[in-house]
Amino acid sequence: MSKTSFSPSRADSSPLAGSGTLAWLGVMVLLWGLSWPATKLALDSVPPLWLAAIRFGSAALCLFAFLAVRGSLAFPPRADWPIVASMGLLQMMVFTGLGMIAMTHVDTSRAVLLAYTTPLWGVIAGWLLFRNAPTRWQLLALAVGLTGIGLICSPWEMDWAAPGAAMGAVFLVIGAISWSVVILHIKRHRWTASPLSLAPWQMLIATVPLAGFALALEGSPAAIPFDLRLLELLFFIGPVATSACFVISAEHGRRISSFAMSTFTLGVPLVGILASILLLGNRLSPLFAAGLCLILVGMALAAAATTRRST
Repeated sequence: MSKTSFSPSRADSSPLAGSGTLAWLGVMVLLWGLSWPATKLALDSVPPLWLAAIRFGSAALCLFAFLAVRGSLAFPPRADWPIVASMGLLQMMVFTGLGMIAMTHVDTSRAVLLAYTTPLWGVIAGWLLFRNAPTRWQLLALAVGLTGIGLICSPWEMDWAAPGAAMGAVFLVIGAISWSVVILHIKRHRWTASPLSLAPWQMLIATVPLAGFALALEGSPAAIPFDLRLLELLFFIGPVATSACFVISAEHGRRISSFAMSTFTLGVPLVGILASILLLGNRLSPLFAAGLCLILVGMALAAAATTRRST
């Protein structure tokens, strides 16, 4: 389960990219999507906050080593500390911590879909925080997407009487809203260092409080059964689906337009839902399928409307 915000770049105006870039981004989307069922499986053995801390801690170590080998490891400049704190605390700590707690109560298909409603909440956040009144297209995107969310979370599709079901859905929406605020910050931040060079510091800032909360609320990690299967899952979730995918997004995401990247990431919930059906036995009801289509259409409309507005 991994979410990475894409920063504006000098190459952002280019809508086209080579086949190699598209192939790498396809790998990234596939790995991100597969990380959701992998996370669900790991949660059978690891408490959610400890899993979040292990994920970002292991990913941070990998990126620190990667940057050190490249000779580009450096302490973040003072001008970039606001974005380091924003992404580390809101996007990584809040989104991932709440998301993993939610996944202990909500099926993976619903979790990945609600988590990726970020573009919809970005319209509302921009309106409330920066007085950017939404355009007609953004309002349409919001109406379509929220209708889909309503179907997914309706009493006809979701068992509200199940323990933690309502809390899980609320936590996922709060996480998506937190990520949307970070995206707005990213668009307005003037970058001094590259996003890749700041990534391990963001992950470190997320890891420390996550580990503290985990120790206080979930106890010592000594009770976690670290067998070979679990270690394989943790390796995939952290070093592969988090650090490696962050490198791919930083190196190749800047070579295509923001709209193209937003459209690309629509594949993540699709891969996550399909993988959850195949690997975890999740069922896709007609009502869920209708909500899925509405949310994806709303996200695509929101991305298109935002790109048109900025242009």
